[in-house]
Amino acid sequence: MKAAVYTKYGAPSVLKIKEVKTPIPQSHEVLVKIMASSINSADIDMLKGTVLGRLSGLMKPSFSILGSDISGIVEAIGSEVTLFKVGDEVYGDMTGSGFGTFAEYKTVNEKVLSKKPDYLTFLEAASLPSAGVIALQSITNIKTIEPGQQVLINGAGGGMGTIAVQMAKAFGAYVTGVDKSVKLVMIKTLGADRVMDYEVENYAKLDTTYDRIVDCQAFHGPLKYFKRLNADGIFYMIGGSVSSLLKVGIYGSLMSLFSTKKVGLLLGRPNRKEDIRTLEELIQQRTLKPIIDKCFKLDEIAEAFEYFETGNFVGKIVIEITDNQ
Repeated sequence: MKAAVYTKYGAPSVLKIKEVKTPIPQSHEVLVKIMASSINSADIDMLKGTVLGRLSGLMKPSFSILGSDISGIVEAIGSEVTLFKVGDEVYGDMTGSGFGTFAEYKTVNEKVLSKKPDYLTFLEAASLPSAGVIALQSITNIKTIEPGQQVLINGAGGGMGTIAVQMAKAFGAYVTGVDKSVKLVMIKTLGADRVMDYEVENYAKLDTTYDRIVDCQAFHGPLKYFKRLNADGIFYMIGGSVSSLLKVGIYGSLMSLFSTKKVGLLLGRPNRKEDIRTLEELIQQRTLKPIIDKCFKLDEIAEAFEYFETGNFVGKIVIEITDNQ
């Protein structure tokens, strides 16, 4: 099978399309013929070998094939598989399960996967498992946002952000979307009540307060975010600098012990079935739609990563593995 392989940290050019052995499913695994996957920030971290990207491999990558989102067709099943049969269309998130979806085939534990609804294309399904579940958890963890509450999403034009904006609106919130100026029109189209160009305004330094802040690009200490919350408000950091991650994770948690405000990291729980069902219901009700900026073929994956690095995309960048859409 063909796969995008890398053996050292570096620029997208280190990704090489190679022939590798097709895996064989173990007893509780299925072999998925991958139709599509998509790029997430974690893929960039592991490709370039950032501080976070080296947590699983200090000197060299632990995984030779990147990619966590998967959509495809069950090609073969292990001897004890009960949830799927050959021919089933499935999707899921391989975070914590070995990654490896930038390839033509992947073995996956059956518990990781869900059946793909007919109303989702493989490309759409590949854009949802990671970003969609994290977005939903950012809106519903601790307590679900309520109609009329003030919600700010920093990084609203990205893969997770575009879904979070739509979800927050579906729950009745007044949504402020923050991102680059080139993305603001699309964010407004998705339902944001107000948009903010982060290169012009720094929300963390303004006087406005919110009931929920979801920040995909946090670069400040927890006190600044604490001050931007209303009583009982919640701040979740999803991405940003390592310094902010450590400060929010440690000091934010301590601050939260002595206040009704909560400041902390969102540690996503992938593939929760209740979250997947909620995503599917919102899509079926047409209150949520997957946003795909651009699709690339597997042999264009280096170009896809280069495009991701520009930060100018809106929604998800999808990798079409098998050409039968």
